[in-house]
Amino acid sequence: MDSLSSALGSIWAWITYTFDPFCGPVGVFRLLAADTLVACGDAGWGDDIAFGVKITISLALVTLPLGLMLGFAIALAMQSHERSLRMAAGIYTTIFRGLPELLTLFIVYYGFQIALQSLMTWLGSEQRIEINAFFAGMLALSVVFSSYASEVLLSAFRAIPKGQYEAGSAVGLSRRKTMSLVIIPQLIRIALPGLSNLWLVLLKDTALVSVIGLTDILRQTGVAARVTKEAFLFYGLACLIYLVLASISSVGLNAISRWANRSEASR
Repeated sequence: MDSLSSALGSIWAWITYTFDPFCGPVGVFRLLAADTLVACGDAGWGDDIAFGVKITISLALVTLPLGLMLGFAIALAMQSHERSLRMAAGIYTTIFRGLPELLTLFIVYYGFQIALQSLMTWLGSEQRIEINAFFAGMLALSVVFSSYASEVLLSAFRAIPKGQYEAGSAVGLSRRKTMSLVIIPQLIRIALPGLSNLWLVLLKDTALVSVIGLTDILRQTGVAARVTKEAFLFYGLACLIYLVLASISSVGLNAISRWANRSEASR
């Protein structure tokens, strides 16, 4: 079993190295910056910055589905017949849209840690509680993203005619099947432009996690800038990386939008 795990680990390490767009055999830093401060290996900061890019992308990709699920649940609560659910959803969105994202991150990272430590002390345990920085960043960005996504999804819900629900019921579909087969496909198409903008905002907001020690793009380039005294070089490189990620995201989102419009037109 250990030999199999070791072999799989070696294969994965080879794959990640081979297809690394920064420090792989045909990576940008290796080909274009071999003799500079962003060279790969011990000669430069290329490997550290490449690792920061992976952390940033991973954080954004993990946060997106969690934020969407929370936002969808809040949007459903905001149009519920239950007054308590509507009130709770309204309070949630008001709080997390009103607070600065950085303050939300501090509350999650430091506040939850203090609250959990106090609870453990009250229970008689002296165990030290520490919240993982990646988990804290994911949770904080998810609640912020969901508070804005819920408004986008709520607007999309309201744009769908009430007759769509009645038509689903008329042909014998249950409420759940009407939602999954009739409403959600239209919801995605209507909400996609707003959610696309929120994704780009989320991608930029990942830079906030650098303040709690997570080694993302901004933190890695910041450390390099302080050590080498080349702030313009490394912060300029960080700007370029974020712009490239945003451009790639825009291309992908435009392709999804065109596909959704073609699917709607063919129905």
